[in-house]
Amino acid sequence: MKDTPHAKQLAKLYIAVNLADLLLTKPADLLVGEPPSYETGLPDDSIEQKRLSSIVEENDLNQLLHEMTIANGYRGDAALKVYYAYRNDFSELETIGLPKPDDVKPEPIIESVDPSQVFPELSRGSKKRFKAINIAWIETVETKAGVIQSFTTGSDTKKEYFLNVERHLPGVIVYKRYKVESKGVDTTYGVPIPTYTIGEEVDTGRESNLVMTGVSDFLVRLVPYKSVDERWQGISGIEKMESLLAAINDRLVQIDYILWKHSDPTAYGPDLGEDETRFSGRYIPVGKEEQTPGYMTWNSQLDGAFKELDYLLGLVYQKSETPQWLFGTTISQDKGGTGTSHTDSGAIKARFMPIISKVKRIRNHLDKAVRDCLYFAQVIENYANEGVEGFVSYEPVYPTIHWKDGIPRDEKELAEIMQIRTNKPTLDVQSAIKKLDEVNDMQAKTIIERIDADETRVNGTVDASIFNTDGGAK
Repeated sequence: MKDTPHAKQLAKLYIAVNLADLLLTKPADLLVGEPPSYETGLPDDSIEQKRLSSIVEENDLNQLLHEMTIANGYRGDAALKVYYAYRNDFSELETIGLPKPDDVKPEPIIESVDPSQVFPELSRGSKKRFKAINIAWIETVETKAGVIQSFTTGSDTKKEYFLNVERHLPGVIVYKRYKVESKGVDTTYGVPIPTYTIGEEVDTGRESNLVMTGVSDFLVRLVPYKSVDERWQGISGIEKMESLLAAINDRLVQIDYILWKHSDPTAYGPDLGEDETRFSGRYIPVGKEEQTPGYMTWNSQLDGAFKELDYLLGLVYQKSETPQWLFGTTISQDKGGTGTSHTDSGAIKARFMPIISKVKRIRNHLDKAVRDCLYFAQVIENYANEGVEGFVSYEPVYPTIHWKDGIPRDEKELAEIMQIRTNKPTLDVQSAIKKLDEVNDMQAKTIIERIDADETRVNGTVDASIFNTDGGAK
């Protein structure tokens, strides 16, 4: 599209419509766009580090954190749950009488839970500590003569509703299931909320309704987007911008109405005397001696509307702690430049400071929750496989997460820093190679061995005995 005033105005409209999604996606990109490293502090070939890396990879943890951070920005809260089970659901195989595949085994699973289904119970006198965490959700099933059906539907089937409750206590999970009746929809708060009447308790269908976890803590971790000390609930990323976003939407509707209203104006002029003459709109013939009819028109050319839209967009970026040029360029007049005036990483970091501070705040909540979940996953894996033949037990290690800031790295600058630091005791060559090339300990050792081999081959070494031959100096 050609860079014209009209094109810039269209860009403003597009950005305004997609603004909330852009502002909430960017922190997630900076948080895990460059994957963090998960370390136990032990060698890479140790069983503890191998199991930690395996849990991270098998649960696709980085993708999970990216999705959760975006959703957390809308809702204000997120929840992570750890449990030990099969990765896939084999219940339908059992329904038709087929066994589970022989090569599958239970494993520690970390997954996100819809926070609207999480109901903590506060400890007495506290607004942050919990005595129990309940996960409850309504399940709708098709039944035929009281038997749950997988595929069959028809006049003889009906929908039944059940309330599933997963009550988490330190070291214990209690499962319960209740039959409920639909009570209609409550719109008291401006949104449709289905309501139900809880009935009698029914069988859960599980082998045991009381499960010991082996972890002396809750296997559910709540992650607020932004928090205050007076409540456990989080604050969303758009909660403080709702009025501005509503104003932007109102302005867009008004601009659209003005453009539509004046897109097909009525024309007037001399009587052409031709019935077949057609204009885009109505045409009023006016004689020489007749008074020209007039019409009150608005001649602002939309400049005022787009100027107000500029201010509203600028305020939204300011409240979201996000520089406009973070998206590549700016669409408003004099709102912080393009962000391309600096090339070294230090200057770029300085300009990124608002969004980096925001990401660090999000990371503070996420870091503790993720490390807890990774530690719990190791504990329940050892607890569930205690005495199982073929399982090699290990000591669970509370991990450390090395987060990246998401800022593009200057490879030359980093290499120069590494070269300086390797001459000092603060950093060894192996760690420098590991950090620079993002490799593990084994790969770093291999690279060092190759470097030493190259130096030996180029410089060469000789035995001093060659000077003691008969042809030597006397």
